[in-house]
Amino acid sequence: MKIVVLFSAGRHPASGAPCPVPVELQALRLARDLAGADEVIGLHAGPVDGAPLDALGHGLGRLIHLRMAQGDDPLPALAQVLEELAPDLILAGRIGQGGEDGGLLPYALARRLGRPILADAASLGAGDDGTLTVEQALPRGARRRVVLRLPALLTVHPAAAPALPFTFAAARRGTVERRDIAPAPAAASEMEERAYRPRPKLIARAAPGASAAERLKAATQAASSGGRLLVDPAPEEAAREILAHLRGIGVLRRRG
Repeated sequence: MKIVVLFSAGRHPASGAPCPVPVELQALRLARDLAGADEVIGLHAGPVDGAPLDALGHGLGRLIHLRMAQGDDPLPALAQVLEELAPDLILAGRIGQGGEDGGLLPYALARRLGRPILADAASLGAGDDGTLTVEQALPRGARRRVVLRLPALLTVHPAAAPALPFTFAAARRGTVERRDIAPAPAAASEMEERAYRPRPKLIARAAPGASAAERLKAATQAASSGGRLLVDPAPEEAAREILAHLRGIGVLRRRG
């Protein structure tokens, strides 16, 4: 099984110094621990490779650096190299660290390559029939087991196993292959910009002086919406109650 792990140019949240993204190092460990993984390759696209180079010390044997100018769209170059490598599995972090990270690149890449994508993988297990068993991390600590047929692309959750420790011997053994990429025009953005407005808060609040268990329960469950129970109301009365509820939670503004 050939696995490619995507690495980004992360920065330390406090100092701003280049550093690897922790969840991407966790993806590297999942790749190395996966039974049947014959080859694990790192792939990075950007002007410099300072942060991804540290992945060599965490067990990465080979890193491919696609050198491009600052601000160029990395999606076409990544898709082209991945089509050449034809890996069985592509692993990426949920989101980068320290830059304009939106977490959309894995989804755009999966769409470009025509591969299925599964988010928030916490552990992996290889099957005998070309399938992959994924334990997916869900909100509030829940887990779900999913079986995928390869090839596929996965994003890794921070709840996965921690990264392997850094060793200088592994960093010296690793190799880096640098490829110069011609400038590519940036893709047109499909995002729509809107003015910010406050969103309604639907999380329950614990009463003052509540115990730790009560505060935890309030933080992990939605607040009760309250209101009145209407049985077969007239349309006008139902409409009034709906509008009053929406104004009460801040979705609609009150008219002066």
